[in-house]
Amino acid sequence: MTARDVRLHAFRSDLADDRLRGKVSAERFVVGRPARIAAAVADIRKAPSPDAGLDTQALFGDDVRVFEQAGGWAWIQAERDGYVGYVAETMLGPQGISPTHLVAAPRSFLYPGPDLKLPRSGELSMGSAVAVTGYAETRGTRYALLSSGDAMIAGHLRPAGDPAPDYVAVAEAFLNTPYLWGGVSGFGIDCAGLVQLSMRMAGRAVLRDTDMQAESIGEPIRPGAGFSGLRRGDLVFWKGHVAIMTDADNMIHANGHTMLVSRERLSDAIDRIGYLYGGPTGFRRP
Repeated sequence: MTARDVRLHAFRSDLADDRLRGKVSAERFVVGRPARIAAAVADIRKAPSPDAGLDTQALFGDDVRVFEQAGGWAWIQAERDGYVGYVAETMLGPQGISPTHLVAAPRSFLYPGPDLKLPRSGELSMGSAVAVTGYAETRGTRYALLSSGDAMIAGHLRPAGDPAPDYVAVAEAFLNTPYLWGGVSGFGIDCAGLVQLSMRMAGRAVLRDTDMQAESIGEPIRPGAGFSGLRRGDLVFWKGHVAIMTDADNMIHANGHTMLVSRERLSDAIDRIGYLYGGPTGFRRP
């Protein structure tokens, strides 16, 4: 990762973020326009094409900065983690009312009113940001009423300023979630996405990709012989992969082996991964 990593700085030869004026070369500099993700999950791609690779995702309620809109695509930078890429224009909306709550369940449904028997009107992932304007109760179930006009189960939300106490417990809530390269939601997630979203829910903002996380989260540690010094919450890195220790011997990770978020003994993972990618490249304690 460098000071001008194209994943974290919006610059191309023809166009760049005005905040980079004097730092990069571009034909034109623009001030980004604020917008907000209006879809449950917005894929952020390498290029303005549905065939382009998926780099990461933004979630409903995430604020972004828009530098260009053309051909149905927007070139954006996510305010939450600084990631730069292209999203479909249809995924964007105005910023509107400031969010008050985050979805705290891995996945939750939206309803057109405060009644779970109504046909659902949508679904949201953990980490999505919503504005709650009131509450209602139907047959003993409490609902949050949203600025969008939808309702959702109040118990699936937590105030935006009330972080979860244990990021590992958040990660454990994603067990058996499908693996998705570039995914960062309860509908599909990758290894670094699991770390990022879990830590976000615990009130800690971290960068998106494994190489970024391996350089920036917490402090490097030396786990000692047999990795006996590891404890719950420590991160184990391989080339292009990261896992979260749940105790001294076991870990949780989104992985392409099971294509799920799954638990695994660290020793088993080291043996299984080693013949393809080598051993762990580092350990960090958040």
